[in-house]
Amino acid sequence: MLIICFPPSPLQAEAEEDCHSDMIRTDDDENESPAETDLQAQLQMFRAQWMFELAPGVGSSNLETRSCRTARGSFLKAADTKGKQELAKEEKARELFLKAVEEEQNGALYEAIKFYRRAMQLVPDIEFKITYTRSPDGDGVGNSYIEDNDDDSKMADLLSYFQQQLTLQESVLKLCQPELESSQTHISVLPMEVLMYIFRWVVSSDLDLRSLEQLSQVCRGFYICARDPEIWRLACLKVWGRSCIKLVPYTSWREMFLERPRVRFDGVYISKTTYIRQGEQSLDGFYRAWHQVEYYRYIRFFPDGHVMMLTTPEEPQSIVPRLRTRNTRTDAVLLGHYRLSQDTDNQTKVYAVITKKKEEKPLDYKYRYFRRVPVQEADQSFHVGLQLCSTGHQRFNKLIWIHHSCHVTYKSTGETAVTAFEIDKMYTPLFFGRVRSYTAFSERPL
Repeated sequence: MLIICFPPSPLQAEAEEDCHSDMIRTDDDENESPAETDLQAQLQMFRAQWMFELAPGVGSSNLETRSCRTARGSFLKAADTKGKQELAKEEKARELFLKAVEEEQNGALYEAIKFYRRAMQLVPDIEFKITYTRSPDGDGVGNSYIEDNDDDSKMADLLSYFQQQLTLQESVLKLCQPELESSQTHISVLPMEVLMYIFRWVVSSDLDLRSLEQLSQVCRGFYICARDPEIWRLACLKVWGRSCIKLVPYTSWREMFLERPRVRFDGVYISKTTYIRQGEQSLDGFYRAWHQVEYYRYIRFFPDGHVMMLTTPEEPQSIVPRLRTRNTRTDAVLLGHYRLSQDTDNQTKVYAVITKKKEEKPLDYKYRYFRRVPVQEADQSFHVGLQLCSTGHQRFNKLIWIHHSCHVTYKSTGETAVTAFEIDKMYTPLFFGRVRSYTAFSERPL
């Protein structure tokens, strides 16, 4: 049997020497009393045990060290496992994100949105952790994200690009394909003429081109239908009439409708005027009251050339819903026609002629036998001139007063009396506010 001996540690050697010296001292002091001998023995045993516990790798500290090492090892192992899971999740999110980019470049926007959503659910900031110079699997997936002049020129005209994609897919032109199989008839089965008629209902006679732009975001086929030149040509003709026969200087009817100055129909132009008015003096002459007066002006334009104007102290919350149609029951409203004019200074102005609503007066038979003083009948109309402006990012949303006059025409003589009002601080600019309820329903197609 092989026995291996290790040299004693310094602490153990020192403890043994102390024990040996104490034993010699005990032999020398054999003549002492038994009580003192017993005390010396207990002290010697305590000292030996204390020195033994101080030795490395011995005692309760050794147990504590072992438990700490075990806990630290398990913690590091758990952290390593969690880190590997995070890396695997990020790699999966990276693959989904690159797949989504590939689908988006191929024109499959719906598929791309699904892959984008899955990638963002795994890693919310995956978009900022991806480099587009290579793909995860190293093949042609990542190479398509390198900047290429050919791809840029292809995507410059999105409409022609979508049309090429549709013609390359099948010999039969279909605007869209159903994602899931269904027993019901899909909208892609409808002929192109029927789809275009539906799109004209979306635009409606109110020229709700905003809804048409939202509908174009559904799929590539709807995008192509929403860019149909005939829809935009009819919209331009309804706004400007014969003055928009030629496209010059615009490249398309859609560009003309978006860029050329025009009034907006999906809301109301509103202005608020506030001033201080001096009241009457009190009976005792001690004080004179002052009144703060506030009132609003509302102007609503329609695509067919009609306009409504209302001046009232009531706030927009109660007045705006009443101006949805021309058949309003508000008595103080003024109705008329407007036209757009572009002067030589390249500023667009709006001119309108408005009159009060005609009310049918009932015949008064009570005093039909009495002679009355004849009253001279007259027609009263108001002529309004406004300058169309844009503020900030909103286009054609401001109207500035440039003219306001009252024309009274007497029927008996045919003479007309004109009273022009001075444009001062009482004529505050009108700002446009969009009203969703005005375009919520379609009464007639475009």
